[in-house]
Amino acid sequence: MRVDYHKQFPAGVQAMASLERAARASTLEPGLLELVRIRASQINGCTYCLAMHNRDARARGEHATRLDTVAAWREAPFFTARERAALAWCEALTELPRAGATDEVFAAVDAAFSPEEIAALTFAIVAINGWNRLAVGLRSDVMSLDGLDLPADPAATGQ
Repeated sequence: MRVDYHKQFPAGVQAMASLERAARASTLEPGLLELVRIRASQINGCTYCLAMHNRDARARGEHATRLDTVAAWREAPFFTARERAALAWCEALTELPRAGATDEVFAAVDAAFSPEEIAALTFAIVAINGWNRLAVGLRSDVMSLDGLDLPADPAATGQ
C-alpha cells in the first residue's frame, strides 16, 4: 500500500464510512447496491473493491451467472428494468467526463426509482467511486480481505 489512508486520515475514512452507512440504510435493495458497486469497480479497475463486493454479493445469495455478466448487463437477460436503470446511472456518473449524465439515462432512473431512492443511489455511486479511487490510487492490498476464495498457490490454477 502506498499510504495507509485508514491510519493517516481516519477522519476521511470515517466520513466515507458514514456515507456508505447512509446508502445502506436507504430503501434500496442490498443486492442492487452490490451490483452498482461491482459495475463501478469494473469500470475503475479496482481489484480490491471487485473482490470485496463480489464476495459480499455471493454471501448474500446472488447468482454467479449474474455476477459473471455484470460487465455485459445490456446484453444479458438476467437483470430487471430497475437494475438496468441503476447500472446505466452508475456508468453515466462513473464515466461522467466522457459520457455525461444524459436526460435519457436519467429518465430511466426516474421511471424506476422514487426521488429519495435516486438521491440514495447517486450517493451510493459517489461512495463507491471514492472508495475505488482510494483503493486504486493508494494500492489497497486485495490479499488483506477476509473470505476470498483463492488457491494457496496461484500456479495451482493452471495459469
